[in-house]
Amino acid sequence: MANGGIIGPTNTTSFGKNKVTSKTSSGDITTQPGTRVVETLVVGGGGGSGTGNGGGGGGGAFRQVSCISVDGSTSYTMTVGAGGSASPGTPATGVQGGSSVAGFPSNPITSVGGGGGGSESSSGPINTGQPGGSGGGGNGYGAGPPSGPNTQAGGCGTACQGNDGGSGSVVSSGNYRGGGGGGAGQAGEAGNAAGPNCRGTGKGGDGAPSTITGSDVTYAGGGGGGGNSPTPGLASGPGGSGGGGTGAISTPGPDVAATAGTANTGGGGGGSANSPNTATAGGSGIVVVKELNKASGVWSLQEQLDAVNDGTW
Repeated sequence: MANGGIIGPTNTTSFGKNKVTSKTSSGDITTQPGTRVVETLVVGGGGGSGTGNGGGGGGGAFRQVSCISVDGSTSYTMTVGAGGSASPGTPATGVQGGSSVAGFPSNPITSVGGGGGGSESSSGPINTGQPGGSGGGGNGYGAGPPSGPNTQAGGCGTACQGNDGGSGSVVSSGNYRGGGGGGAGQAGEAGNAAGPNCRGTGKGGDGAPSTITGSDVTYAGGGGGGGNSPTPGLASGPGGSGGGGTGAISTPGPDVAATAGTANTGGGGGGSANSPNTATAGGSGIVVVKELNKASGVWSLQEQLDAVNDGTW
């Protein structure tokens, strides 16, 4: 028999030396001559946040896939999604982050950007968080102070790649709590009357960890919600681990400014307070490719010799 009497599936070898390439901007990678199998991490750009007690931006989609077949000494195009821009001063949601793509023809991997945070408006659709890899948080003001509790929904996340954003709420006149954007590992926290540690605006959802680079790194955290409160010292919603920006808050005590999502993590931007009314951008995404060493299964001596001669053993 051609395989020395061993019956079973054709085995794949790869002499990729476990080389890791991190792409922080779009461009090509070229595999080594002996590489036949790679693993890749693809994180979309984080969503921009909303204005006027705005919702935090959602983290970009997070996908890590192994056993992708490639050819040696071949160039493949990687696309790194930009972070979504902040909501402008006119009524508009934060902008969805850009998609990141690992362009392997045998198995192209796309991770969409995080959803934009909801912004203050007299019309409902702009108040809600937007869908994305993880959803953006809902606005904390909505259509104005109601006679009772009023919530604005967070955006939906993509299944198995992210989570939903938290809802924003109007607690009372002058008490507006934006929701946190969703993260790859956790949904965004809702804006509420008495959040953890007396925080009212929503915390961004935590991201997801990866060790593909050899270090334990967390990506795709949601941005914290922004808000306004008559209570001195009320803390703002922190960003989720994995690059989520901090939400702003305006109180009689020291104000806290919003911060943007961290570059190349896919973190969402932190939501704006009512004053200053400045939303923030999401962080750009990333694509990481690991060229694998792989030789599994049962091998005949001839198969081993052929793989050595091919430079893939």
